[in-house]
Amino acid sequence: MSNNLPPYLTISQDISADLAEAISVIQPDKIAILIDENTKKHCLPLIDIRHEEIIEIKSGETEKTLETCNQIWSKLTDGGFTRKSLLVNLGGGVIGDMGGFAAATFKRGMPFINVPTTLLSQVDASIGGKLGVDFNGLKNHIGLFQDPNKVIIHTSFLNTLSERELKSGFAEIIKHSLIKSQEQWNYLLSRSFESIQWDEVIPKSIAIKSTVVDADPREKGLRKILNYGHTIGHALETHYLKSETPLLHGEAVALGMILENEIAERMGMLNNEAKTEIKKYLENIYQFPKMLPGYEELAKHLSQDKKNDQKGLRFSLLEKVGMCTYDVLVDESILKDILR
Repeated sequence: MSNNLPPYLTISQDISADLAEAISVIQPDKIAILIDENTKKHCLPLIDIRHEEIIEIKSGETEKTLETCNQIWSKLTDGGFTRKSLLVNLGGGVIGDMGGFAAATFKRGMPFINVPTTLLSQVDASIGGKLGVDFNGLKNHIGLFQDPNKVIIHTSFLNTLSERELKSGFAEIIKHSLIKSQEQWNYLLSRSFESIQWDEVIPKSIAIKSTVVDADPREKGLRKILNYGHTIGHALETHYLKSETPLLHGEAVALGMILENEIAERMGMLNNEAKTEIKKYLENIYQFPKMLPGYEELAKHLSQDKKNDQKGLRFSLLEKVGMCTYDVLVDESILKDILR
């Protein structure tokens, strides 16, 4: 399966050489690099790239807004960039999502290359062409689908991350295994987090996501299984964003998987044994809040989920490890009960 990588994606042994090659294919008239204070310090020194402009923004999900896009568009405009110019997005999911969105909309679209530097962005945000920003506190509310000209993944960037950041990205690897690969799940179960070999796991995880995206690029059906853990996860992430202890994306998704498995069991889809095995595994890795917000608090975030329709709240839920189903209508009473 790990052969099934997107054609625009390279897993690199030599980041500067692969970047130079990608740039030579595009032949841009100018190059801008989008960074934040973290990638400026830890990642930019690891690559050798000619450029006319460095655009620095603040890090963090709270910066993923149209206001920040205004700053990016202004810099590109003032710098005389054109549709033949190139934006290189060097950073995690926020930089990739927002930088890609800014590039795809600047003068109706300029080329862009994503160089994801976090585990989360390497195994998740880098595949599938989803770009966008948060709006009025709603996650990824404004956006579009557009593949980058190139994605270059270099695992040495992972050495710059804290353990908490690595674990956040790892939640997406767990999710990919649970929705599509019993074999990969067994591999994860047989190892401690510390002994995971990223060079081995990352290509397999990307291949799982890529297979799903290829079958349904615009998320009309099957691709919705990638939202497993995310319906409640996004609501929790949004809720905690303004608190003193915000949850990282992967932490919220891990908790979302546990709670959504409770729903699946309640609805007679997932057996107790699988639910308990997954819960135990996740609780071993992640620190979760002691108290959760109640249903009323999360309902306003849940109601804005993009999978919903006029009939109500739709979830992607596990039937067993390796099999996930989508568009499951969940009764409000079950949600209230589980989020009590």
